Amino acid sequence: MLARIIEQGDAGMAEHDRQRRAALGLGLAGLAGLTAAGTARAQTPTSTWDRIRTTGEVRIGVVPGEPWFYKDVSTGAWGGIGTLAGEAIAHDLNVKLVTVETTWAAAVAGLQAGQYDVMFVLDATPQRALALDFPVQPFFYYAQGVLVCDGTPAQHWSDLNKPEVTIGVALGTAPERDVTARLPKATIKRFPGLDPALLAFQAGQLNVLCFYHPALVLMQQKTHFGTVVLPEPIRYSATSAGVRREVDKTWRDWLGTTLDFYYTTGQTQVMYETYLIARGIDPAKAPPVVRELWAQKS
Repeated sequence: MLARIIEQGDAGMAEHDRQRRAALGLGLAGLAGLTAAGTARAQTPTSTWDRIRTTGEVRIGVVPGEPWFYKDVSTGAWGGIGTLAGEAIAHDLNVKLVTVETTWAAAVAGLQAGQYDVMFVLDATPQRALALDFPVQPFFYYAQGVLVCDGTPAQHWSDLNKPEVTIGVALGTAPERDVTARLPKATIKRFPGLDPALLAFQAGQLNVLCFYHPALVLMQQKTHFGTVVLPEPIRYSATSAGVRREVDKTWRDWLGTTLDFYYTTGQTQVMYETYLIARGIDPAKAPPVVRELWAQKS
């Protein structure tokens, strides 16, 4: 009888030990799970929106190149339509604007690395959309235009599709590809860049210089020669603002809503005109960046 009691007691103690070890194991597993969850939360990067609200500053990437961005060598301050957009959003967020100089080639990598919060005038291409987020709403529009010599009709693209019309384009650009397909009868001269094409235009070797209209406006201002025209049918592209891709879409969505508000209320066009005036250009002579106004200018 005593042996059976001892045997039963040993069995009970063994079962108790087994249950205690199981409970301990569950407790350790739960603790490990909580630790892992805490570590995961700690490793989750702060969203751009939270960072802006916490630090009280919004950082924009800037690249020397008018009319989008330019640096005043005397003051070190940045200007251009992209900078003006940054100033506007900083004002509406009630935060400080910080400019971070970069290059177009490094723009995507800089956003991914969190070096700045937004890059204005960054076109939303399929390739870039693989790496970044873009608001649905565009920033503004630019059209494929022409800088024409006085007396050269250019209301329609068909006016330029003639052998006696000599058109200068920058090799490898979208305007070069479009003009080649659109104007098969015209005489097209290709240059390694816009600067040599502009020199040829000034020298009278070209009747027409073709590129996007904001750049042509600057060229006309530099040379005081020719007229910027948007031939019909107008071919245009939308530009956007690139942001880092992240789970929290608050920053992207707020930016899109704000850009749309600026565009529809005319503030975007005012930014462009503010830039033009700062550079000594009469806005009345420059096609707008709001496409709905192009018909009024033609």
